[in-house]
This record gives sequence, C-alpha cells and structure tokens, in this order.
Amino acid sequence: MTSLPGDDGDVETEPLVCARCGRRAEGSRPTWTCSLENGVRQYFCDTCSRENLRSIEGRLDSAWW
Repeated sequence: MTSLPGDDGDVETEPLVCARCGRRAEGSRPTWTCSLENGVRQYFCDTCSRENLRSIEGRLDSAWW
C-alpha cells in the first residue's frame, strides 16, 4: 500500500513511482506532483512535473501530454 507523502502512519509504505517515466522516489517525503485522474491517484516526479507544467496547470490528463 502506498501512503500519501507526509503521511506518518505506522503502515509500511512502498516507494512512489512516477506514472510517466517510472522513476522511484528517494526518501520518505518526495516533492512530487499528485494528480487525481478518473478516480485514481497518479504521482509525477519533479522532472516530469516541470517538463509538463503548462499541461498540468491547464488541467489536462496525463494521457494528453
């Protein structure tokens, strides 16, 4: 089970994986972007978030970019 970044619960968590490039998060509190698309949380690493900032701000689903 993957918890939200910053969740300090007692549940053991899996590292976040970028939905775009597959990169795994390092550390317990990554500064990634979270998107809710069709009821599913998707996380995007800093690099993918920066490269697609305009599409994210335009609220376009990641499938578009």
